[in-house]
Amino acid sequence: MEDEAEIYDGIRAQFPLAFGKQQKSQTSLEAIHNATRRSTAGAAASTASTTASNSNNKTNEALPSLSSYSKAWLDSLRNSKSPNPNPNDSVIGPPRPPPGPVPDEDDEDVMVGPPPPPPGSGEDDDNDVMIGPPRPPVGPISDSEEDEEEENRYRIPLSNEIVLKGHTKIVSALAIDHSGSRVLSGSFDYTVRMFDFQGMNSRLQSFRQLEPFEGHQVRNLSWSPTSDRFLCVTGSAQAKIYDRDGLTLGEFVKGDMYIRDLKNTKGHISGLTCGEWHPKTKETILTSSEDGSLRIWDVNDFKSQKQVIKPKLARPGRIPVTTCAWDREGKCIAGGIGDGSIQIWTLKPGWGSRPDIYIEKSHSDDITGLRFSSDGRTLLSRSFDGSLKFWDLRQIKAPLKVFDDLPNNYAQTNIAFSPDEQLFLTGTSIEKESTVGGLLCFYDCSKLELVQRVGISPSCSVVQCAWHPRLNQIFATSGDKSQGGTHVLYDPTLSERGALVCVARAPRKKSVDDFEAPLVIHNPHALPLFRDQPSRKRQREKILKDPVKSHKPELPITGPGHGGRVGSTKGSLLTQYLLKQGGMIKETWMEEDPREAILKYADVAEKDPKFIAPAYAETQPEPVFAKSDSEDEEK
Repeated sequence: MEDEAEIYDGIRAQFPLAFGKQQKSQTSLEAIHNATRRSTAGAAASTASTTASNSNNKTNEALPSLSSYSKAWLDSLRNSKSPNPNPNDSVIGPPRPPPGPVPDEDDEDVMVGPPPPPPGSGEDDDNDVMIGPPRPPVGPISDSEEDEEEENRYRIPLSNEIVLKGHTKIVSALAIDHSGSRVLSGSFDYTVRMFDFQGMNSRLQSFRQLEPFEGHQVRNLSWSPTSDRFLCVTGSAQAKIYDRDGLTLGEFVKGDMYIRDLKNTKGHISGLTCGEWHPKTKETILTSSEDGSLRIWDVNDFKSQKQVIKPKLARPGRIPVTTCAWDREGKCIAGGIGDGSIQIWTLKPGWGSRPDIYIEKSHSDDITGLRFSSDGRTLLSRSFDGSLKFWDLRQIKAPLKVFDDLPNNYAQTNIAFSPDEQLFLTGTSIEKESTVGGLLCFYDCSKLELVQRVGISPSCSVVQCAWHPRLNQIFATSGDKSQGGTHVLYDPTLSERGALVCVARAPRKKSVDDFEAPLVIHNPHALPLFRDQPSRKRQREKILKDPVKSHKPELPITGPGHGGRVGSTKGSLLTQYLLKQGGMIKETWMEEDPREAILKYADVAEKDPKFIAPAYAETQPEPVFAKSDSEDEEK
């Protein structure tokens, strides 16, 4: 075999390098993830700590074959800082092993796992037994190390980032299915895009685009508990249900807008604001609308709702319900009302529209997002007034904590919890005069303090956010009037599947089979030689309509004459007009009696008859006219 390989190499050397079948160059995962690495390498880490971590990673790359013992010794060398390094003592290549016998790989005493703690750390004490990773080296702790420890304590996946693009306006709705394989994004450009991590390559293109309702913005998306269907809420009064592949299953009915009592209508009569699928029951859906009602629907019946909830109002009228939410078990419903109140209903036998919990004037502006904790004891609320409030539902007189300085310009800005509910996060909008871009703010649930601010986009606002528990990846939607996208934050060491799968999958190169020659259709009868003469009927009709080309003679003057002139001008000459206005030409036929006009020619006709009268002169009887009664009475 060695001889054959030598012969092959010898023959191969005689040919150019481009000759023969080329091996595909496979890009390492590390290079792929370096391409998607965020520029800040974590918002909390400083530049120095980032440089140090990068140098450590590069050193580890250069030494893939070192044993754990050598790596531990190398770590100790890194941590020890020499005050005056000698430039002549620079080491080229891998460092030398430590003095002493190096254990063989076959030896049973080879150390496996992290190195032991330094001596004097109290190993004999039962209370100081080390559990987990080794302790950091003893020495002064810098601010960057403290930030790294804080970040590692919460384990926020922020090192890498990809963007799912395709929308032309801000992305206002986001939904990830429970397995984490499919992502839905809805936008103000009236479309919904569907992304599949398993079938997507590094180009990050959506596999389907929907337009649920023409001319209406997409306001919310929600998966069913079984992830086989999803709910789409737009600015119209009708919500739609789609299957997992984006095929329409049905839309809910619209109510009669002329019925005043909302409980008597079969559906919403104004635009929807929010909607969520029941977290446990796959047939139940909750929607809220601008008509001032919340409705519970059955997916199997699109023609009427199951329950209508009318919020409690200080004065009668229709105040929109801006948002709604289920608790984790689906036993409570929360609604954000346009008057600034938060109302919570508990689903129990015989329940009605009267809320069980009523928080009056919770915010000074419209509420954009509500989120229950898993235990159902706390509630988070987000509003247009630029605040996020943390409520304890057992003490609703005042919020436990109010977080200000969170600008919000979009009615879909929400709140999300981390998988372990140690943190909660929300996005911020861009203000006109501010230089700060769209941020993602993380808060500690137990300490109720700000943990970290992560910059998502320098010129776009952040609207929706989510932290998927299975993928351990953070999703944040952003955009403005001309663009929109979904940012996916992940860490290759902490996250699973999702973005890691599609980033590592290179787009398929075009092969010979993919080449398509442009089709050339030969049609000899299309040549001018075989072409029939075009019909000139339309051209002739056009010529006939043109009086100049058709040499059309002048039409005779028609219509009644006037003043000795033939035609319908009625004497348009200036002299005739002046004579008529001066009274010299009179319209006598308008003022005369027709009987008198005829009788004035009776004497002439009797004395000098013409035509018919002379022929009957001898035989014609003498006419006798009846005299009027008035003349008899006068006599």
